[in-house]
Amino acid sequence: MPLTDVNTETLKEAIETGGIVVVDFWAEWCGPCKAFAPVFAAAAEKHEDVTFAKVDTEAQQELAQGFQIQSIPTIMLFREQVLLFRHSGALPPAGLEDVIEQAKKMDMEEVHREIKEHAEAHERGECDHDH
Repeated sequence: MPLTDVNTETLKEAIETGGIVVVDFWAEWCGPCKAFAPVFAAAAEKHEDVTFAKVDTEAQQELAQGFQIQSIPTIMLFREQVLLFRHSGALPPAGLEDVIEQAKKMDMEEVHREIKEHAEAHERGECDHDH
């Protein structure tokens, strides 16, 4: 699937589709971002069933702040609107491939069940940390 430069609205739409979305938060001046760009592009060519989105943190400062981006590149992976992976720093090709393959194999029914159970425990005050 081709790489897509996104803004707040288009990223929200991509995540809400429910498929796997891999997001690269980057900036033109960032050396590691430039080094990671071909890795990200190659993964996008290989995985036609995955959406690959790029967020220019300079052009989309509010979006970067909303995702609490503190260092770049930061890579995030969503599936069924759930953030499954977040990593600051460039990933090697094998590392990015591994993350995508793990996300494809993940039992999302189990993930959603755990999220629901955690939320219910939090509502009952049985959770001792803030999430």
